[in-house]
Amino acid sequence: MEFRPCIDIHNGKVKQIVGSSLTDSKDAAKENFVAEQDAAFFARLYQSKKIRNGHIILLNHAGSEYYEATRRQAMEALAAYPGGLQAGGGITPENAASYLDAGASHVIVTSYVFRDGQIHYQNLESIMKETGKENLVLDLSCRKKDGVYYIVTDRWQKYTEVALNKETMDELASYCDEFLIHAVDVEGKANGIEEELVRMLGDWHSIPVTYAGGVHTLEDLRLLKELGHGNIHVTIGSALDLFGGDMRLDEVLAYIGDIG
Repeated sequence: MEFRPCIDIHNGKVKQIVGSSLTDSKDAAKENFVAEQDAAFFARLYQSKKIRNGHIILLNHAGSEYYEATRRQAMEALAAYPGGLQAGGGITPENAASYLDAGASHVIVTSYVFRDGQIHYQNLESIMKETGKENLVLDLSCRKKDGVYYIVTDRWQKYTEVALNKETMDELASYCDEFLIHAVDVEGKANGIEEELVRMLGDWHSIPVTYAGGVHTLEDLRLLKELGHGNIHVTIGSALDLFGGDMRLDEVLAYIGDIG
């Protein structure tokens, strides 16, 4: 179990938002925290603490008036910590190389692969050919509907018809190096982890999985390790002191180091 940092960028600023509130309409989102510092500041901080494999997420779509400002922030963060961070948000075969060339260790892909509610294998093979399996992370962020976790796309707004389960993960693991999974219904709410989802993820350990959503105490980290059998990495957003929360980064790193 490792700590994986995050830098979420929305409307050109580093933010923590309630994941389920994000919409393309007027680039709106319910904000938990807006940083005064830029994305490169957080990248340098993570580098100083030798924390790797975190993710930068661009939360504006390519047609947004804020997209270029958001992308610029992401590029500056990648340059500040070359090889230390992953980049996601609107990644396609046409722009993937620009992020890798800028210093991303991996690119993170969802919407390009999941189209019209289904897995588009031609697109998946196309992006993998561009990046290599070793540089590709698939974002399988999900929401629960009718008792089933479904992968969601387009900044978590659209449900696909693809259930997130062991069979889906087995099927997709051969195409990528890692999975990133936000539990969107609890993302940004700092109210506890999605235990059912964590149990399922913990029983599967073919490639690395990073979980995000709801962590707000050290007890949540202990429970995540227990339910996940130590197989799941974790990221913390709104609950972290960097983003206005009560959990101190150094305390989190020490605790995860102790519990393994």
